Amino acid sequence: MLKSKTFLKKTRAGGVMKIVREHYLRDDIGCGAPGCEACGGAHEGPVLEPQPLDPASSLCPQPHYLLPDTNVLLHQIDVLEDPAIRNVIVLQTVLQEVRSRSAPVYKRIRDLTSNQEKHFYTFTNEHHRETYIEQKQGENSNDRNDRAIRVAAKWYNEHLKKMSAEYQLQVILITNDKKNKEKAIEEGIPAFTCEEYVKSLTANPELIDRLACLSEEGNEIESGKIIFSEHLPLSKLQQGIKSGTYLQGTFRASRENYLEATVWVHGDAEENKEIILQGLKNLNRAIHEDIVAVEILPKNQWVAPSSVVLHDEGQNEDDVEKEEETERILKTAVNEKMLKPTGRVVGIIKRNWRPYCGMLSKSDIKESRRHLFTPAEKRIPRIRIETRQASALEGRRIIVAIDGWPRNSRYPNGHFVKNLGEVGDKETETEVLLLEHDVPHQPFSQAVLSFLPKMPWSITEKDMKNREDLRHLCVCSVDPPGCTDIDDALHCRELENGNLEVGVHIADVSHFIRPGNALDQESARRGTTVYLCEKRIDMVPELLSSNLCSLRCNVDRLAFSCIWEMNHNAEILKTRFTKSAINSKASLTYAEAQMRIDSAAMNDDITISLRGLNKLAKILKRRRIEKGALTLSSPEVRFHMDSETHDPIDLQTKELRETNSMVEEFMLLANISVAKKIHEEFSEHALLRKHPAPPPSNYDILVKAAKSKNLEVKTDTAKALADSLDQADSATFPYLNTLLRILATRCMMQAVYFCSGMDNDFHHYGLASPIYTHFTSPIRRYADIIVHRLLAVAIGADCTYPELTDKHKLADLCKNLNFRHKMAQYAQRASVAFHTQLFFKSKGIVSEEAYILFVKKNAIVVLIPKYGLEGTVFFEEKDKPKPRLFYDDEIPSLKIENTVFHIFDKVKVKIMLDSSNLQHQKIRMSLVEPQIPGISIPIDTSNMDISEPEQKKKKLEK
Repeated sequence: MLKSKTFLKKTRAGGVMKIVREHYLRDDIGCGAPGCEACGGAHEGPVLEPQPLDPASSLCPQPHYLLPDTNVLLHQIDVLEDPAIRNVIVLQTVLQEVRSRSAPVYKRIRDLTSNQEKHFYTFTNEHHRETYIEQKQGENSNDRNDRAIRVAAKWYNEHLKKMSAEYQLQVILITNDKKNKEKAIEEGIPAFTCEEYVKSLTANPELIDRLACLSEEGNEIESGKIIFSEHLPLSKLQQGIKSGTYLQGTFRASRENYLEATVWVHGDAEENKEIILQGLKNLNRAIHEDIVAVEILPKNQWVAPSSVVLHDEGQNEDDVEKEEETERILKTAVNEKMLKPTGRVVGIIKRNWRPYCGMLSKSDIKESRRHLFTPAEKRIPRIRIETRQASALEGRRIIVAIDGWPRNSRYPNGHFVKNLGEVGDKETETEVLLLEHDVPHQPFSQAVLSFLPKMPWSITEKDMKNREDLRHLCVCSVDPPGCTDIDDALHCRELENGNLEVGVHIADVSHFIRPGNALDQESARRGTTVYLCEKRIDMVPELLSSNLCSLRCNVDRLAFSCIWEMNHNAEILKTRFTKSAINSKASLTYAEAQMRIDSAAMNDDITISLRGLNKLAKILKRRRIEKGALTLSSPEVRFHMDSETHDPIDLQTKELRETNSMVEEFMLLANISVAKKIHEEFSEHALLRKHPAPPPSNYDILVKAAKSKNLEVKTDTAKALADSLDQADSATFPYLNTLLRILATRCMMQAVYFCSGMDNDFHHYGLASPIYTHFTSPIRRYADIIVHRLLAVAIGADCTYPELTDKHKLADLCKNLNFRHKMAQYAQRASVAFHTQLFFKSKGIVSEEAYILFVKKNAIVVLIPKYGLEGTVFFEEKDKPKPRLFYDDEIPSLKIENTVFHIFDKVKVKIMLDSSNLQHQKIRMSLVEPQIPGISIPIDTSNMDISEPEQKKKKLEK
């Protein structure tokens, strides 16, 4: 049966266009119940169970299927994902609404419908002749969809009666919409709210904890005192943004001060790119990463970014007076130049909540069901939840979702989602950091794995089409020890004309990952491989990353080669690109390659090639630095693991050799050469990478720090900065230059991927290069796969496809890649932090030399070179007399009693693991030297503040 839909659409030119769409109705769509004679019993994919007995409901004791409406799917997805909930009918109407309103929930629903154990069945009611309905005149689309859901539920109940008498199945409509439920009951459809149904499942009381609290008014705390101002409705916010009364931006909570945040204004916001918010009431229930509307306060209410380190110590939920007193500490007198545009949140445009990992802070009230949950991410406020399993969840890492934040509650409301495992357990903590940084880490699905080549694999004649055979060349790879995903290999040989041929050969991953298939989509979603201390989360399946794409020695591999002809002064005479087949003659570590270069006894082809590469790399580096490229520094650490327990037994800063620099120089050169080529061919849709120049204010801290050591750092250009850093030496303080470079790194902007047709500024500040991209690591970066595809089309080695030349789709892809890259960096840092804690847990208390990186109003941030470890030494502690502190922002310096601290001053600190807060176990640092009475502590093991159990033991002994 064919229906047609007609509607009018206004064109850009102002005309009106009539559009007619055909809508086919069928009567052969199955209901999903096996054995249904009316449908013929044939169904594809997962189907409903013939006689569902679980879960047992006191409201509906007979076997039944569930049919949820859109809002239940959107807001109660955690309940639906529970293993107890099975046999659910998902209507096409509902699925389409969910898809348009929440992409993450839509994906979770699709995962449920493909999970055979859950028995979720998608019923295409919009194309079934008996369940399709048309919108009535005057009926809005929401009411039409509610009616369509009721029509489908009624049809199901009547349809299932036609099955044999033994089945007696019912379909229950689950809706939280009062009107929809009333109409359903009037029409004879069994209907319950989600809460009613879940509470009726007497055998599954734990499910109640997973219910989302949706009515904010109903969940307001008993005190009833209004703390926050009302959020304006979206219509008023949009009017205000249009008129310029309000500004729209992303809310970014501070890690160091829970009473402070910034809002990054979207678009070209004249002088106000960043707005400061200070104080609980001005933050007005916004949560990190929300899209908010802010109102700029009058200039006499503007504030400066706070230098106080403040963490929410978990006062009573309603103890807002104490917080107001704390807020007054933030507003100390500051130089007028330091004041920044300051505002308050007037409304929320889009919530960007996600499930949060953390721990339960159990209520002191016995038998209480209400508890506070403390997220692992310090930028997220604590969350009030109701649970009956508080005792079982103590000391466990759990996941909680936020449901809402009433005006008279100090904290938002939420519900329990999942128990991850015991706090401190290595597997649990790794799972937490992956979830917290949104790193996709589930095993690759069968759909993805189905696009991998069949084994055994070898290079065929077809593979060699449009490809050069370079297997005769003396190619080798140089990587860190234990590297299995080898992206790149190099060669250098002398030509007959006396010039040198240098080749960079990169794994041809794009040969195996074809555009648009499930493998390609999953790689694009992951965006990057994530390297943790003991684990690697691959972007592509292991068959590719560690085998077929890895350029291991003595096996034939497909590559994409960038080959230059150079003179002995490293000047490029010719550049060519080709797909190739190579056979690496050696897989070396940096140390092994360095040993070959340095050894007079070794003169084989590989060693000669390495020496040639090393000589050219030194010239390339010198030339790059002369142009103004920056050589920055960041302390990187390497853990030595116990072979049995896999716990860290030693911690050292990474040693860099000449060969590290050698490989880096040729990777940079290849990336620049490829960037030029793809931009020449595709000026509007080349995927490039840029590094914006920092705003001058970013350098204030660096300039002041250098000045305090009688050094001048010029920051007008990258070249001026590079020269200043090269000249900033001190015979009495050799580590000073490294510290300056570390601090300079903190002043930099983040490098980002972008589409050439969407931007004018291509410059890479750090590399002093007018154009740059990523080509050399396609096994671990999806950006490189796109660049390979662009280059392949440019040289006629592969064909194009529509998405490759769509600059808007490329810009969206870059946005995801930038996000994934940033999250991967944060996850790696979190992994290092966790393993550092494990190291100091076994080591106990140690005392080490440190250097001050930053001074705050009540603390100093120090770096310990031996371990590449950074930490904060606080000078104000609860329940201890407050010392006299004087903070000077101009120098900057911090005076404690009669001792003054400047950036880069050398101090001695005690390092230990503080486990007093299980949720945020941290490396705690205390000052040992210089000696300040009442502040500095001696190295005395009687002061060991190691763990909560030991603290309790000491209290008992007292």
